[in-house]
Amino acid sequence: MSEVNLTQIEANALIALPKVKKDGTLWQLPITGGSVSIPLVSFDRREEFLLDLSRGRIDLLKGKCQNRARQNAVLVRLDFGGQPHRNPDDEEIPCPHLHIYREGFGDKWAQAVSPAIFSNLADRWATLQDFIKFCNIVDPPVIEKGLFQ
Repeated sequence: MSEVNLTQIEANALIALPKVKKDGTLWQLPITGGSVSIPLVSFDRREEFLLDLSRGRIDLLKGKCQNRARQNAVLVRLDFGGQPHRNPDDEEIPCPHLHIYREGFGDKWAQAVSPAIFSNLADRWATLQDFIKFCNIVDPPVIEKGLFQ
């Protein structure tokens, strides 16, 4: 993926912009090693977004939820069940951690996950719902849990 450079003001505006499902497609949460990219749009349909969901191939507790704009700009990403992340200042952030776009660095900085935002990280379905809310997806896509959730 090529990198998209946004100003911090643009990124913050895109994160705050209410997002809705693009259509009525029924999506399945990915199973082992799978991923899905779900299209979203702004109310006026002038901005397009993607909600990316993926699961680890071997470790089923590993995965990510990600919200992108303009195809390549990662606005927000939640990594869970994986390795710690080392920030550009050499600070190590344990997993789970949250990446929020930072001008000049993209998604290269992580921060600890706030329990006030993500109330139950052990419950992947609840975590997805919290992520959807955090990303201001006000009319979320229809997603089925699937057999192994």
